[in-house]
Amino acid sequence: MGLLSPSVSITRYHVDGKTNNSFLEAVREGLIKYSFKEIDEESSDKITGWTSFNDHFNPDFNGSSFIIDTVFVFSLRIDKKSLSPKIINKFYQREMTRRLEKSDRGYLTTSEKKQIKDNVLDTLYLRIPATPNVYDIVWNFEKSLLWFFSNNKSAREELEILFQKTFNYRLVEIFPFFKADLLSGLQAGQRDKLSGLSPSIFTE
Repeated sequence: MGLLSPSVSITRYHVDGKTNNSFLEAVREGLIKYSFKEIDEESSDKITGWTSFNDHFNPDFNGSSFIIDTVFVFSLRIDKKSLSPKIINKFYQREMTRRLEKSDRGYLTTSEKKQIKDNVLDTLYLRIPATPNVYDIVWNFEKSLLWFFSNNKSAREELEILFQKTFNYRLVEIFPFFKADLLSGLQAGQRDKLSGLSPSIFTE
């Protein structure tokens, strides 16, 4: 889902970590290091990486292309290859039959069956293109806030893992209690009262 889409879903995060003088350059280097790599001609079934907001299919983080004032704008791209279990089973059974015909034993071991399955998957994944999924990101580094334009659970998990791996900052999802507790400037006594509150149950 894109930042400029007519309707959007947003997950908000607090970026947990302190910046220093080399922060901007470290972010640029991280984006370049973990930028998206194509897998259409590989046997991998999924890959995740950073890509440019302006061109999802041509990552370019040189210069200040991803910086707007105090905000970083870039995208997370997740490409997946999907195979029907029926297709996998078709080629697996075909290869099993071929191998059995060449075997003097009349059976295949567990390790041989696993090897056949792996070879079939590698071959099939090489044949099909990956489906791209792109999610835009706005990161206000002065306020330590990040907006991820999706509520998809698996996409959020991919973001959180890659973000910490790339920048060494932890993303903490912002929900109402977290915002009130840590982002609203409450005093110690007020935070104690907040922690003692219990949810209200509304019934018709």
